[in-house]
Amino acid sequence: MAPELSGKRLEVLKEIVPKLSRVAGLWNPEIRVSTFSWEEMQDPARQMKIRVDSLEVHSPDDLEKAFEAAAKARVDALVVMPDPVTRTSLRRIAELAIQHRLPSVFHIREFAELGGLMTYGPDRSDLFRRAAVYVDKILKGAKPADLPVEQPTKFELVINLKTAKQIGLTIPPNVLARERIG
Repeated sequence: MAPELSGKRLEVLKEIVPKLSRVAGLWNPEIRVSTFSWEEMQDPARQMKIRVDSLEVHSPDDLEKAFEAAAKARVDALVVMPDPVTRTSLRRIAELAIQHRLPSVFHIREFAELGGLMTYGPDRSDLFRRAAVYVDKILKGAKPADLPVEQPTKFELVINLKTAKQIGLTIPPNVLARERIG
């Protein structure tokens, strides 16, 4: 689902920042999931005529330098790719994004809860409920190999309106109408 979600994150960013033409991808080329997410964002960006700049981070110490590069490149927004560095630095990334007035998006709601502008991704509460159903079936004797693999079916868009105000963004009503919390 990564290509669709990458495209959806860019689409929502474009709705919030209508003149969006250049985004920075904050990613770690040493981590497979981060590299995959980076690669999967390229095609949707091309289709939307959005240039994507690379901001490589290998450790939390690289964050300030990455944001300075984003400012120098005059990017319009930031897409954060999953990896241990970004996952454990969500608050710092959110703070730097606010400091540089960069709309930002990540895939898990904690980012918005810690000050990031928005998140779009699978509803993890729903995923945990679905996992409980599988555990129940296994405890009742079902063989795990016989159970079908499920893709997420519920997604959530979480927007931090305080952050939007801090960076001078007005969230369009049609985007707010899609926001789902909890």
